Amino acid sequence: MPQVKSNFLRAVIDRGYLHQCTDLAALDTLAEEGRIIGYIGFDATADSLHVGSLVPIMLLRRLQQFGHKPIVLMGGGTTRVGDPSGKDSSRQLLTSEVIAQNKASIRGIFDKFLEFGDGPSDAVMLDNDDWLSNLNYLEFLRDYGQHFSVNRMLSFDSVKLRLDREQTLSFLEFNYMVLQAYDFVELAKRHGCVLQMGGSDQWGNIVNGVELGRRTDQLTLFGLTSPLITTASGAKMGKTADGAVWLNEDRLPAYDYWQFWRNTEDADVGRFLRLFTDLPLDEIARLDSLQGAERNTAKKVLATEATAMCHGKDAAAQAEKTAEETFEKGGTGAALPEITVDGDELAAGIAAFRLFSMAGLCSSNGEARRLIRGGGARLNDQVLSSEDQAIGASDLSADGVIKLSAGKKRHALVRSA
Repeated sequence: MPQVKSNFLRAVIDRGYLHQCTDLAALDTLAEEGRIIGYIGFDATADSLHVGSLVPIMLLRRLQQFGHKPIVLMGGGTTRVGDPSGKDSSRQLLTSEVIAQNKASIRGIFDKFLEFGDGPSDAVMLDNDDWLSNLNYLEFLRDYGQHFSVNRMLSFDSVKLRLDREQTLSFLEFNYMVLQAYDFVELAKRHGCVLQMGGSDQWGNIVNGVELGRRTDQLTLFGLTSPLITTASGAKMGKTADGAVWLNEDRLPAYDYWQFWRNTEDADVGRFLRLFTDLPLDEIARLDSLQGAERNTAKKVLATEATAMCHGKDAAAQAEKTAEETFEKGGTGAALPEITVDGDELAAGIAAFRLFSMAGLCSSNGEARRLIRGGGARLNDQVLSSEDQAIGASDLSADGVIKLSAGKKRHALVRSA
């Protein structure tokens, strides 16, 4: 492990965030001597970020925790172009109205992880549309285009991936790395930003910015990337059979978010505690040393700590309580996802496969039929034997709910309107 003096970089290394750095020793000296300003960019391609964005968010959080200033750069301008990094097909182009809506929705996520304000280490949120939308194309090409080698740009993984697969890479997307490099230079000149961070797939784009600043304005800039986070089984972090693990609660309830972390593989518990919680490293080491059935205790701590950070302590505590009631006591926890159906329809009876689909436990009626035929569906904790079984008012519990279960870990409640 590299030896560093600054608290920020020591935490980055000890907690497993470091993949590459353009000049670790010089950045360490700068961070040790005073406050540095660093940024990470986030494009507004959806109305929520997902777990795959958590490592960059946590890097900004670590930066602030040690007295430095984080900049959240929203890509109001670059979202119009689309980042080809890590993609093997073109992104759908979004309208300005959709981008504005996505930015507003995403803002709330950062409020949970960072402290915003006017103080020296308070986070600020900026938008690259403020300078990109006003660029004069010919002047931009003249002043900055000369500093980019097409030969080198073609060697970047984000470009090679598409070309090697003979998939289209538009000239629009090819410009993305130029615009990202320009963002870094603008932030350096406007706000004194000296550090850009991001995932390992952003290394080429970040280095472009570092070099562009040196060539055009004699700026000393730094880049730092984090590793691609995969699970012990090799799966990409944040991807499940049911889709992305969203950070906005209107896209994924806090209970489901808690369950995602609770289902962490044994080999990943310690690493995820270091990356995604603020627990002290000695406490994480203690939890990571637990073996056998006690390993579940560490998983619950991970789930509760991660959920509290994203959704608040009350939501995390309620999710943990619901899981305990559901799994350990066979009850129906209050935080389980719910749907409400028309009372008359429920009185008449709803086919089991259809109700499972309505409750969101299956993506289609066909999937629901297969789940029930395979013995993986339960009605009030009893195995369903028929996909066409009518579920109705007589199945309501004393609490006025019907509990549906898909496998051992996914549940939903049905109430009568």
